[in-house]
Amino acid sequence: MNNNTSFEEKINSSDAVIGIVGLGYVGLPLAMAYTGKGYNCIGFDIDPKKIEYISRGESYIEHIVAEPIADAVSKGLFKATTDFSEIDKIDAIILCVPTPLNKHFEPDLSYVTGTMDMLAPYLRKGQLVSLESTTYPGTTEEELRPRIEARGLEVGRDVYLVYSPEREDPGNANFSSKNIPKVIGGSTPACAEAGKVLYEAAISSVVPVASTQVAEFTKLLENIYRCVNIGLANEMKIAADKMGIDIWQVIDAAATKPFGFTPFYPGPGLGGHCIPIDPFYLTWKAREYGVHTRFIELAGEINRAMPEYVVQRTAEALNEVAKPVKGSKILLMGLAYKANVDDMRESPTFELMDLLSERGAMVDYYDPHISVIGPTREHANWQGKESIKWEQSIVSDYDLVLIATDHKAFNLDELLSWAPLIVDTRNAIGKSGLMTTPGQLWKA
Repeated sequence: MNNNTSFEEKINSSDAVIGIVGLGYVGLPLAMAYTGKGYNCIGFDIDPKKIEYISRGESYIEHIVAEPIADAVSKGLFKATTDFSEIDKIDAIILCVPTPLNKHFEPDLSYVTGTMDMLAPYLRKGQLVSLESTTYPGTTEEELRPRIEARGLEVGRDVYLVYSPEREDPGNANFSSKNIPKVIGGSTPACAEAGKVLYEAAISSVVPVASTQVAEFTKLLENIYRCVNIGLANEMKIAADKMGIDIWQVIDAAATKPFGFTPFYPGPGLGGHCIPIDPFYLTWKAREYGVHTRFIELAGEINRAMPEYVVQRTAEALNEVAKPVKGSKILLMGLAYKANVDDMRESPTFELMDLLSERGAMVDYYDPHISVIGPTREHANWQGKESIKWEQSIVSDYDLVLIATDHKAFNLDELLSWAPLIVDTRNAIGKSGLMTTPGQLWKA
């Protein structure tokens, strides 16, 4: 039997059942892309709370609206479960699980391999398996393929295996799973063709590449490009500060050049699920080939040092008003790693809170998108801490307010009226054009 033809027919007739493993910032919108095209979708997750939300037709991610979820559930197109035995009902299995780093900054593939081990007993002929998690080149062939073939299934004939990196940008109003071009590489030509058919069914543009390794490397290059350029902006900021020059004005002026320059901006450190992590996947794998990726590692060192630099600037600001860090009340504005979302993964605000707390400061946070800190892999000590209420009597009681994220929801007029001292890591006040009193504002 030509399984490729059978798979293509199922996709083209919308009879295929799509399985999404991992219903987070990547998996949930991808599921909506397929149900929006009329496909039946089963979502798998180990978190029972997510299953409960979906079963009620609700969203648990702020920027993902509930209406499409509720519509898909009511039509019977979308269900969520913790029961991985239902994998045998699936025609295309898409893995959207985390790929963090361990404490030694080495790849932690336990979510990928553990998930694949759970799925393997339920695999059958005619299925397609796609990995979307960011990882080092070779993961698909070295980790997934052997686990599939250990079941007696030949990749490229019995089962199709592809790698297609996620490119989600939470909170981006212009791009979503449906219209971000999808890079895809297959373990064999037959796998690549089946993967192309799968993704073309729900996504407007598909970009085939020669292999899974090319697709894996593509994702790393995209994020390393950002990491390196942000590292450059951070280093330039430190130099500019020493010279008494406003780096934000410098960047804005340079950005007027219509060619040869793309603006990147400094900040309190890297956050999110990609940029702080992905470069180390490549540096780790490169060492296997005797390559020392010095440029990438240097950028990583600079970016990882930014929270310490911000804390140093915070201490200097407090020193100007004759206050030590120890015993000072400090409010951090913005827990999310980027503006206007509720995504706190790898947020540098956590490290700022840790560093300030270690120095004896009394630390709180305000974020209108995150009312309470939920479970995190590395900052369990902050779990359960609640955002303060935005009230004058509360805010004005802090010795210093540190802007870590530039949410549009922030009322900067009130902040300037209420806060005696502000450290701004995002140029939020500068961009607003609002006037400050002498000595009130420090940029970091």
